[in-house]
Amino acid sequence: MRSDWKVSIRRACSTLRIDRALYVYKSKRGDQAALKGRIKDICETRVRYGYRRVHVLLQRDGWTINVKRVYRLYRELSLQLRNKTPKRRVKAKLREDRTQARQINETWAMNFVHDQLSAASRLPSIPASAIEARMSC
Repeated sequence: MRSDWKVSIRRACSTLRIDRALYVYKSKRGDQAALKGRIKDICETRVRYGYRRVHVLLQRDGWTINVKRVYRLYRELSLQLRNKTPKRRVKAKLREDRTQARQINETWAMNFVHDQLSAASRLPSIPASAIEARMSC
C-alpha cells in the first residue's frame, strides 16, 4: 500500500486502523530447531507420551522451558496422541450385519426375563423361541 499510494507508515497504519507498533514489530523468539528435534526424538522413542510427559523429560535433560511452549511445538509438529476407541465400540464395528433367514429355524432370538418371589429374590429365566423365516413365494 505504501509503495502504490506513496504515503508514510503513519498514514498507512491509521488508514488501516492498526497500531504502528504492529508494523515495526520484530519477533524476539529464537530458532526452535534444536528443541523441536529433541521433542520429535522423544516422541519417536516413546509413542504414548503426551506433551506433559515430554515436558518432564525435557526438564530432566536440562531444558528450561514452559509447558505452554512444549504444547505449541507439539501441535506444530503434529504429534497429537490418538485417542483409543473403547473396546466395546471396536467389537460393535467388527460385528456383521444380520442376514436374512433363508429357511425355517435358521434364526433364533433370546428373550431375557426374570420373575420375583415374595421374598424379593429374583429367578432369571431365558426362554428361547424360533423366529420363522419369512419366505416370499
